[in-house]
Amino acid sequence: MNSRTSFALLAVLFTVGTLTMSSAYATGHYQEGGTMIPADAKELAHKMLLADIPVSVWTDKTDYSHNEIIMVKGQVANVSGFPITVTVVSPLNSIVTIAQINLASDGSFETTLNTAGALWKYDGTYTIKVNYGSVEKSNSAKVELTGGVAFTPDYSTQDKQCGANEISASGQCIPYSISGGIVTSATLNTDDNSIIININANDDGTLTVTPSKTIQKGIFMVLVDGEEWDDIEIVANKVTIMFPAGAEQIEIIGTYVIPEFGTIAAIILAVSIISIIAISAKSRLSIMPRY
Repeated sequence: MNSRTSFALLAVLFTVGTLTMSSAYATGHYQEGGTMIPADAKELAHKMLLADIPVSVWTDKTDYSHNEIIMVKGQVANVSGFPITVTVVSPLNSIVTIAQINLASDGSFETTLNTAGALWKYDGTYTIKVNYGSVEKSNSAKVELTGGVAFTPDYSTQDKQCGANEISASGQCIPYSISGGIVTSATLNTDDNSIIININANDDGTLTVTPSKTIQKGIFMVLVDGEEWDDIEIVANKVTIMFPAGAEQIEIIGTYVIPEFGTIAAIILAVSIISIIAISAKSRLSIMPRY
C-alpha cells in the first residue's frame, strides 16, 4: 500500500469517526492496521479534513471523572485576527466558565479545563461551545462527567426546553446570566408576583435576570435569602443582583397591579350618587309645607 493510498484511507476513517480525539492521542501515537502512526500525522490529517468547516472543536476524550483536566482543541478555517470565545454549559443549563483564546497563525487553538471546581460538581453532560464572532462560525463538543453529585432535572412543570442562558421556571423560560455561582432551580410564585431562584454561590457574584412582561410586569423588590436587598440595579424589566458567597435563594418581586381599582371607583361613585339623591330628597321633604 503506497503512501497516497494510506493517507486516503486515513482521511476516510477520520471522516466517519467523531470529532473527539481518542485517548490514544495523549500517548503520541494511534494504531491503524497494526501500524503505529505518530500523533502529529493524525493532527495534520484532522486539520485538512476540517479545512472547509468554519469552526471545529474536539476534546482528548469523551468521558471524565471529576478533578480531571479536559484538553480542548479546535480549528478556524478563516482567521480574521480575533480571539475565539469558549463557553462551557453545565447539565443545569448554567454557564460554568467563559474564556477567550488567541488563535495560532494556522487558525488552531487549544486550552485546558479543570473540572475540580465547585461549578463542575454535578454529573452529566457538559457542552463546550466555541464561537468566532457569529452564529455561523460556531460549534460545540460534549463531554460526560461522572463520580460527582447526581443531578436529576425536574420536568414536572416544564412545558418546553429552555436555552442555555434561560432559567426554566414553571414552564416559562427567563433569560439570565450569572457569575460566581450556578442556578440550580427556579419557580414562579403567582400569588406574590415573584420569581424565586435557587443558586449555589461559591464566590461573590452577580445574577442578571430579564423576565418578559408576560411573566412579571416591573420589578418592585429583591430578597436575598429572605432579606430585602439593596445591592441591585434595575433598568426597565432587567435586574442585576450582586450577591455574596454562600447565598442560596434570590426572590425577585414584581410591582403589583390593582385591576379592581376601576370597580372600586365605580362603587364609590354609585355610593356618592345615592347619597346625593338621599340628601336631596330629605332636603325637599324638609321644606315642604306641613298641613
